[in-house]
Amino acid sequence: MDILEIIGKKRDKKVLTRDEIHYFIKNYVSGEIKDYQASALLMAIYLNGMNNQEISDLTDEMKNSGDTLDLSDIPGIKVDKHSTGGVGDKVSLVLGPMIASLGAKLAKMSGRGLGHTGGTLDKLESIPGCRINLTEEEFKHQVREIGISIIGQNEELDPADKKLYALRDVTGTVASIPLIASSIMSKKLASGSDAILLDVKYGSGAFMKNLKDAKKLAVTMVNIGKALNKDVKAEVTDMDQPLGMAVGNNLEVKEVIETLHGRGPKDLTELCIDSGSIMLVQAKIFYSKEEAKKAIIENVKNGKAFEKFVEFIKWQGGDVEYLYHPERFDVASRIIPVYSNKAGYVSRIDALTIGEGSMRLGGGRETLDDVIDMSAGIILNKKIGDKVEKGELLATLYTNKENTEEIERNVLGAFKINKNFKKKVLEKELIE
Repeated sequence: MDILEIIGKKRDKKVLTRDEIHYFIKNYVSGEIKDYQASALLMAIYLNGMNNQEISDLTDEMKNSGDTLDLSDIPGIKVDKHSTGGVGDKVSLVLGPMIASLGAKLAKMSGRGLGHTGGTLDKLESIPGCRINLTEEEFKHQVREIGISIIGQNEELDPADKKLYALRDVTGTVASIPLIASSIMSKKLASGSDAILLDVKYGSGAFMKNLKDAKKLAVTMVNIGKALNKDVKAEVTDMDQPLGMAVGNNLEVKEVIETLHGRGPKDLTELCIDSGSIMLVQAKIFYSKEEAKKAIIENVKNGKAFEKFVEFIKWQGGDVEYLYHPERFDVASRIIPVYSNKAGYVSRIDALTIGEGSMRLGGGRETLDDVIDMSAGIILNKKIGDKVEKGELLATLYTNKENTEEIERNVLGAFKINKNFKKKVLEKELIE
C-alpha cells in the first residue's frame, strides 16, 4: 500500500477502504507519512468529501490511534456531552450537577477556550483551588462515588486528531464536515462513555454559521455513533446571541450558581433542562423527557442540584466558600457601562463580537499560551426582543486593562436596535 495511491484515489473521487484509512492514520501518527503528504489527502477529502462508511472508519481509526479510556468498571450507563462551541456556553457546569443529582454518571473530558469561544476547563479553574488534572483512577473513582467529574483531556488520547487538527488549521481544510465530525467523535468515543449528547450550534457566535450546515454536521456525527454502536444524539441550537447574560470565566461561574438556584437566565435554564432530560433518558434513569424535566426542576427547587455542584467542586479541590459567596472573589478593577445611543427593540446581538470583546478584555486567549484574566468579561443587560430607551444600560464590561475605548465601541455596535421588532422563531431540532 502506498500513500500516493491513497491520495490519488481520493483526488479522483473514489472511496477509501478501511485498510487504506488504517494505513494512513497509523503511518501519519508514527511519522512515516509526512505533513505535506497528509495535507494533500486532507485537501482531497475537503474537496471531494467522504461517504458515511469512510467517515466512521476514519473516526474509529483516529480513536484507536492512542489510549482509550475504559469506564466499564463504573456501574451504570456513563453519559457525556459535547458542544461545538459558542459564546457564554456554560451548559456543562449546570446540567452536569442537575443530572448527577438524579443518579446519572457524567464522565467528561473537556478542552480549553481559544479565540471567542470559552472553555469549560477555564471556567472550572476560575474557582480557587479547583483541579482539572486528575489521574485516570481519581477521575473514575469520583464518577463512581458522586456521579460527576470534568477534567482535562488525556494527552495520550487520540494523537491522530491532535496532529491532523494542527495540520488542518494551516492548510485551509478546517471547514470539512467529514473532518470536523471525525475529530469531535474520535475524542468523545476514546473517552469511554456509553451515551453522548452533542449540542451543534449555528449562528454568528458558532463555528457553523447556518442551520443547514449545522444539521448536516449533526446527522453525520449521529451516523458515526450508529455505525460504531454508540448511543449518540444531537441537538441543533442557535448561537445568534450569547447564551445567558454572562461571558467570561468568573462571571459565567457566578451565572452557573444563580441558575442552579433557579434564578438563571431563561435561555440558559431551558437549554440545560432540555439537554439534561435527554441525557437522563439516555442513561435509562427515566423513560420520557417529560418525567426527567419534572425531576430536574424539582431538584433545582429543593437545592439538590446545587448541592451536587458543591460536592463536585469540593472533590476536585475547589474552595466551596466561593460557591456560597462568589461576590467576594475575583472582581475586576474596572467596571465599564455601555449605554444605548438610541431607543427601540434589540433585534440582534452579534455573539462573535461579544466573544471577541470578552477575549480582548482579558477573558480569553488568542493563542494557547495566553494567560486568562479570570475576572474579565461582559455581562449583557439586554437580550434580543428587549425594549431599550436611549441612555439605558446595554452591557457592562469587566477588565483590568486600560485603553478599552475600541472594545466599548465594538460592544455597542454588536447590539442592533430597531424601532419595531418581530421575533424570529429560531429552529431547534433533536437528531437521533
